[in-house]
Formats: sequence, structure tokens, C-alpha cells
Amino acid sequence: MSAIVDNDAALAKQVAKYYSDPLGFVMFAYPWTTDNSLQVVKLPDKYKERFKSEYGPDLWACEFLDEIGRQVKENGFNGIDPVKALQFATSSGHGIGKSAITAWLVDWIMSTRPFAKGVVTANTYDQLSTKTWAEIAKWTKRCITGYWFDVTNSKGHMKMVHKEHPESWRVDAQSCREGNSEAFAGQHAANSTSFYIYDEASGIEDGIWQVSEGGLTDGEPMWFVFGNPTKNSGKFFECFNRSKHRWTTYQVDSRDVQITNKTKIQQWVDDEGEDSDFVRVRVRGVFPRSGSNQFISNELTRESMHRQVSPGLEDPVVIGVDVARFGDDQTVIATRIGRCCNVYPLKKYRGLPTDQVAARVSEWCAELLKLHNLTVDAIFVDGGGVGGGVVDYLRALGYKIFDVQFGAKASDSTRYANKRAELWGNLREWMETGALPDDRDLEAQLTSIEYGYTLKEQVQLERKEIMKSRGLASPDEAEAIALTLAQPVAPKNLLARVQKPQNNTRDWNPLAREGEPGYFSR
Repeated sequence: MSAIVDNDAALAKQVAKYYSDPLGFVMFAYPWTTDNSLQVVKLPDKYKERFKSEYGPDLWACEFLDEIGRQVKENGFNGIDPVKALQFATSSGHGIGKSAITAWLVDWIMSTRPFAKGVVTANTYDQLSTKTWAEIAKWTKRCITGYWFDVTNSKGHMKMVHKEHPESWRVDAQSCREGNSEAFAGQHAANSTSFYIYDEASGIEDGIWQVSEGGLTDGEPMWFVFGNPTKNSGKFFECFNRSKHRWTTYQVDSRDVQITNKTKIQQWVDDEGEDSDFVRVRVRGVFPRSGSNQFISNELTRESMHRQVSPGLEDPVVIGVDVARFGDDQTVIATRIGRCCNVYPLKKYRGLPTDQVAARVSEWCAELLKLHNLTVDAIFVDGGGVGGGVVDYLRALGYKIFDVQFGAKASDSTRYANKRAELWGNLREWMETGALPDDRDLEAQLTSIEYGYTLKEQVQLERKEIMKSRGLASPDEAEAIALTLAQPVAPKNLLARVQKPQNNTRDWNPLAREGEPGYFSR
């Protein structure tokens, strides 16, 4: 008996080292080198040396688990003071191994956090019992700490409990019927981890999500949701849109995972089309189309994000600033150099007052000049509402600022109902030849906004408030880029390389190219 106690103590001490290293736990706790049934996925090269193993999780899972560990370290839970909840949402195509990673998370949390309490659910009872919980039972049986726990898989009694503390150290499988929401309420672990895991989260009722929020108020709470992105509405959809600032999100393409059937997937793509809703949901792990009223197409967006364009030496450097108005919105600074908007990443901020927004813009202009020898030729700011303060501060700092009012009359008022619609129209035309950053958030914003027509046949975009009511995020990144196209900006050194003629000045055109009327060389 003493030897068993000693072994348990040694194992507990060893396992404790993986408190903030879930990937390390997964590689330590399961017999990757001796169990042939686990040797399905080749461990990515950058992890082979770290773990001295040929087999293990796929790349996306390794990166996912490492990010969890990073956030655990950042939170620094001391066992007393509650910390920010870890909230991870993963949208994917079929066959990426979601059930396996669910099991790994359960075993890691239960093994490294005494008196943890959790709930696991899925969109249907069959999915929960035959897939999700069955996978948890299978992996726990293989886990080096598996003998610490009793795992029950009988109908209506699916649970995993610590043998010595069955009431206070446990995880239960619960039906996600909204009438069963009380099973998700009242879960607390003030000195440990309260956690929730959702499988096929797109099909879980909103009421269950709302009740689960109550279990994130103390200790070191965690919430992991996985699923195919089957619906353009609901709480799972909101994780990647309106509520994205509260979630760490992953979107996994089935084609990027080792264990999937690539031949079958390619048949789906060939039969249905790369941008069909079937392939988007079942393969790419992105949400279905917004509908027939979307203003910017998915195809145009992808082409622009994959386009290879190099900025020219005389291309103007233009900055667009979309200023946040509400708590969920973000301030975004976009930098465009001619046809390139992918040279420098979008700068995103939340909760900044107007003077600090202006300071960030000023700092970025100074950095472009000092580090990249680039002078900013124009700064366009969304001056409506609180944005007016940013305009005033930047002008006080000596910058030449263009105040853009989204509700103002469009320059081309025959086509567009207001300036905002015109900006998006300019952006859509620019995307035919311009290069955007390959960014999933930006892609969702560009392809989600819908439009209609006024009685005068002018294009009118849906308001941000309407987008939010559909569960979408405010399109702050897209509008920051659109602001850079508010009006034409002349190429650099234009007057230096084009000499104005002494006579016939009315024929001179500074924008004319060589060979065109109005062009004059030195």
C-alpha cells in the first residue's frame, strides 16, 4: 500500500509540472511510442525535437494546446483570486479530431487541477454519448492518470469522478436541451477550475450558453466550444463575429489535417464548388454565405487576399482610421500603399479615448518615417461621433487630416445614398486589382454586409446596428481600409517629375500617364 501511495505522490508531482503546459501533458500522459493505435498522425517537425517522438497531435492541435498554456501562464492563477476565463472557439470542417482534443482537455484539467468541476455537452444526446463521451472514456483509459478516476458511460449517468473525491472533483456529461439548463447552473470551483466543453456547438441552444456564463465567475474558469459552422446565427456564430473580442478563435480547414480523406474531400470540392456552402461548412470551416444581398462577393475577397502585388516607389502612403463608438467595437488603423494594403498589419485597439487614438496614429506615422523611410501622404478619419475628437487632436499635432462623415452626401450621389456606401463601392472596385491582408476577421466583415436600394435607385448599405442584430461584428477593419479610398491621393513627387508647361497650362493634366493627353516630361 505504501508503494502505491509513494507512486501516486511521485506521479502527482510529475503531472503538476504540466499545469500550464497542456501539450506537454498530452505527450507525457498517453503511450504514443508504444500503442500502435495512437500512431496515426506524424508529429509536426517543429515539435519532434521538443518531445523526442515521431507521433502525436496534428499541427493545429499542437498550436491550440500551446496557446492555452500561454494564456494559463499569463493569468497566473494563485488559487484564491479569480482570473479571466479562457474562452476558445474552434470552427472546422469534418474529421479534424475534435472529439480527441476534447478528451485531452478533460484529462489535462482533471489531472492537474484538484477539485476541478466540468460539464461536457453536444448538440444531440447521440452525439454526446456515442462520440464525445465515448472518446473521453477511451482516452482516459489510456491516460497515465486514468486509474485515479471512475468513468461511467451508462445512459443518463455519464460522468468522470475522482475515486477519493467523487462529489467535488468531477466532470459530467449533460444533455443540451434548453429545458436541462439548470444542469449547467451553479457550477463553481473557487480554488480550482470550473470548465465547460461544447461539441457541435452550432446546434446548442442559446439558453445553455447564457446559463454557462454563471460558472465563469470564480477560480480559473475555462470554456471550449467546437463545431462545424452550420448557421449564420446563434452564439457559436457570435464567437467569431460580434463576441470575437472575448474568444480565442480557430478555423481549421479539413484539408490541412493529416487524418482526413483528401480524395473524398476533393470530390466534394469538384462536385459542389470551392465556395459552395457545403464546402465552406464541411471542409473549410467557415460560415455559409450571407445571402444574395451581400455587397462584396466571397470570390472577389479571396482573390484580393491572395493577390501578389508590390508597392511602387512613388505610390502614395495613405492611412485610414475607423474610430470605435461602442464597447464591442474596435478602433482600427489601416495603411495602404498604392494597390497594397497587406504590407503592414492592421492596428486594432479597444477602449481608447480619442486623445490616445490620435497618439497611436501619430506614433505610427513617426515609425513609418523612422524605420521605413515612408512619409504619410494622407490621413482619412471617420469624423462622425467621437471620431471628431480624433480629428481635432491630430490637427492640433500638425497633421493634415481629412474628416470623413459616413452620413454625408456621396460624391457620386446618383449611385450611392451616402458617403459610407460610396466608400464601400470604392473598396469593392479597388479590390479588383488591390491586395488585402489574408485575415479571417476581415473576410467575414467584407462578405457579411448586405445592401439594398433607395427609391432613387441609390445603393444603401445596412446599418451597423442591423448587422449586430444579426450577430455580426461591427465591420471596423473593412471600414478602416475603405477610408483610405475616400478620395484620390496623388503619387509621391508628382510635381517634381512632371513639369508644368509655360503655355497652354489649361491642357496640363498632372494625373496623365506618358503618351496620354496632358502629359509633360521634364
